[in-house]
Amino acid sequence: MKKGIHPDYHEITYVMTDGSEFTTKSTMGKPGEKIRLEIDPKSHPAWTGVQRLVDTGGQISKFNNKFGAFGLKAGDTAN
Repeated sequence: MKKGIHPDYHEITYVMTDGSEFTTKSTMGKPGEKIRLEIDPKSHPAWTGVQRLVDTGGQISKFNNKFGAFGLKAGDTAN
């Protein structure tokens, strides 16, 4: 490897959503830093199989207000 062109490779600690921690090496952050995860394999639907709806800043309600009129008309049924 060429000297002086690569980022520092050091140990950091990841804190999972349930509070558990694990240490790994990374170029991210500073040596000994703790990085708190908002979504991890213990809470992400891809691994848990449980879907949950996250409405950040009311985006779903904004969508429904904007496009709700394009739905079925009164008296229509979906078959």
